[in-house]
Amino acid sequence: MQNLLDPAILFFIFGVFAGAIRSNLEIPEAIAKFLSLYLLMALGLKGGFALAQSGLTLDVALALLSAIAMAFVVPLLAYTILHRFIDGFNAAAMAASYGSVSAVTFLTAMQYLEQQDLMFGGHMAVAMVLMESPAILIAIIIANRLRHNKALASQSDTSRAMLKQTAMTGIIHESLTNGAHLLLLGAMVVGLLSGDKGMAVMQPFSSDLFKGMLSFFLLDMGLIVARSFRDALNASPFLLAYAVIAPFVHAALALGLGQLLALALPDKVLLMVLSASASYIVVPAVLRHAIPEAKPVYYLGLSLGITFPLNILLGIPLYTFIAKTLEALL
Repeated sequence: MQNLLDPAILFFIFGVFAGAIRSNLEIPEAIAKFLSLYLLMALGLKGGFALAQSGLTLDVALALLSAIAMAFVVPLLAYTILHRFIDGFNAAAMAASYGSVSAVTFLTAMQYLEQQDLMFGGHMAVAMVLMESPAILIAIIIANRLRHNKALASQSDTSRAMLKQTAMTGIIHESLTNGAHLLLLGAMVVGLLSGDKGMAVMQPFSSDLFKGMLSFFLLDMGLIVARSFRDALNASPFLLAYAVIAPFVHAALALGLGQLLALALPDKVLLMVLSASASYIVVPAVLRHAIPEAKPVYYLGLSLGITFPLNILLGIPLYTFIAKTLEALL
């Protein structure tokens, strides 16, 4: 329960409360965009610095490849299921959220493993960063495709034929060059290249300020969720069930992959945690601008309101227990 008293989470709760009582508290759009970009840059740097420290061995490569594989499997599976129940934009956004990861859940899992005397490498922080991008890219491609189909429907036969010829090129280019997504990857490369010297120089920016900026960002997200809460009440009960069941399904898939690749126990547990978690930092930061058609109450409200505390209170110790038990049996 102590983990739920984290200042950043409390600011989110405060934002929900302020929005629920219809306070005029609001974060200006320009500041909200700056906070989003800052968090993306800081998370990218952290991952790059960690990879520079750990180096690349066979075990590290297998762990990173398994993380990338799960980062594609989870959002594709999520979208396949969700688009049967909600519109394509919201299904894509939720697939991005559940296909991506929660940094706070990951940090909590690392602390739990340390308490269990299970030592892990810094490369898993890189795995966390790598797992952010594929789900976001998939969601943006899906959203761009949906917009393109709508544009085709409103065009003449001649214009429709021309649009079809250039469709995929434009969609892929826009998806790969999305500013927020590109910043995350670019920051990771900067952290990798600059190494320890870069980490020392950027410490005040990427670490010291991070918690306060995250708290400010989640305050804004809480306001958005509260103001969209009526939509959540009208949502299908299936979405609530998905937010509860999906993390355990994703963790089970990660465990199977970890066993297949013979990953070390701590890496296996962290892969399960990452796969089971849902993003409420990077994905909302990207999607609020990249897929404005999607409702934050779905891709943020469910991930932070249900999946996050479920993983913190039950998921992390359960995933660890299952992985340890399976390893002992095999």
